[in-house]
Amino acid sequence: MSSPSSPLSSAVPGKHPKELRRLALSVLQPGFVGTEAPDWVLRDIQDGLASVVLFSRNIVSAEQVARLTGRLRAENPALVIAIDEEAGDVTRIESATGSTRPGNFALGAVDDTELTGTVAADLGRQLRAAGISLDYAPSADVNSNPDNPIIGVRSFGTDPRTVARHTAAWVRGLQSAGVAACAKHFPGHGDVAVDSHHGLPTYGADREEIAAQALPPFRAALDAGVRAVMSGHLLVPAYDPELPATLSPRILNDLLRQELGFDGLIVSDAIEMGAVAGRYGIDGATVRAVAAGVDAICVGGESAEEATAALLADALVRAVAAGELPEERLAEAAGRVHAFADWSRGLGRTGHTAEATADIGFVAARRALRLTGPVRDALPLSAAPHVVELVPTTNLAIGKETPWGVAEPLRERLPGTTSVRVRREELLVPGAALEACALESAAGRPLVVVARDASRHTWMSLALASLTEARPDAIVVEMGLPGSAVPGAVQIFTHGASAASGVAAAEVLAGAR
Repeated sequence: MSSPSSPLSSAVPGKHPKELRRLALSVLQPGFVGTEAPDWVLRDIQDGLASVVLFSRNIVSAEQVARLTGRLRAENPALVIAIDEEAGDVTRIESATGSTRPGNFALGAVDDTELTGTVAADLGRQLRAAGISLDYAPSADVNSNPDNPIIGVRSFGTDPRTVARHTAAWVRGLQSAGVAACAKHFPGHGDVAVDSHHGLPTYGADREEIAAQALPPFRAALDAGVRAVMSGHLLVPAYDPELPATLSPRILNDLLRQELGFDGLIVSDAIEMGAVAGRYGIDGATVRAVAAGVDAICVGGESAEEATAALLADALVRAVAAGELPEERLAEAAGRVHAFADWSRGLGRTGHTAEATADIGFVAARRALRLTGPVRDALPLSAAPHVVELVPTTNLAIGKETPWGVAEPLRERLPGTTSVRVRREELLVPGAALEACALESAAGRPLVVVARDASRHTWMSLALASLTEARPDAIVVEMGLPGSAVPGAVQIFTHGASAASGVAAAEVLAGAR
């Protein structure tokens, strides 16, 4: 595995406070609010800020993002511009419409690494054209805990070998288009039951199990040439019983750097997340992360303010002055950021621009569909149906604004389709029974019931059982992790809730393909 040039060449102890602040700014990767570059971001770039990260709040159109990134790079042509774009359920570049590419779980279900690489390359071309140089993807987590509230369909699957193959293919595909990949969430976030946005998850496996279950995809990513790895905010007692991975030298240095041999850029998951900031504060977590071996601090969704960036830069400078953070460590981290910036800038010049197969995302989504039950007797639909979509509360990685489902694309293909969305709280209100909000509207018509991770939500699985008992002819579309089969029912499994997956399901229902 080749590596960037040594990050230590510019490390000179005893720097002036202004130079220390420049180093401190260079290890931050802040987000910001707005579709134009704020003045404070432009000033910070002039003062040493070497990276920024974009989210859906910064995106209106491809042309607007290209103008935004061009304005940012006018201050520093080597600026690292990152985005948290996984495709599938977690999309920023297409958050307003839903992703036109399926996510990892769908690609893992197809299990064609060439297809995975092609989809990633197609995404890379879109990101590169928008001026983005680093993508916080792919998720290299093995979703070995079916009750995991944060990974789920963001993973390529439950088998480490499958996840490893597709992680490598995704890295190669994205980077072939000139955009750097970032394997996450080290050392593996797939076997936990707590969302690290809110609390601290624990991965309780022993080292042998971790080596067999969680690490193979990260090893594969390194072998495929990944130059950035994102740490996870989770406790791994087999390596460190006290500190989460992002704050643990034993995990970042001993395991990732020494044992796995990674010498690229270590990026933190969003530092304001509850798993670390809840205990140490956002500034304390930042100092501890850099001291532990993190090179770039992602300051993400909820902390996109000038004051936050200033707070964190000042905290790093004070920590050096107080002897809590060695100046050499801060300089090393800054050097790695600049080395990565140079490498990623070169990658952007060499990425290929050949177009992929037309609508490759939709092609992949169609291939990911799995149908069970008496399909020939029920499909295509004989008339415009009534669609009942059971809506879960999603985790913070998934944009609330991102549309999903089957009703809208089905309405385009079968005019007259009607729909209702049902949430858990609505079923708890007296009088708001499924009979009234779902079954009466479907009388004399086909009924389609859409679920999203029914196996993880008791209320949803009960509602699904009630609807299919009342209407044994109902067609069930599961857009999350496949759960138990509904006896006798026709079921369509999309393996994700992207817009592409919704269209693929609608096509099957309508007989459009």
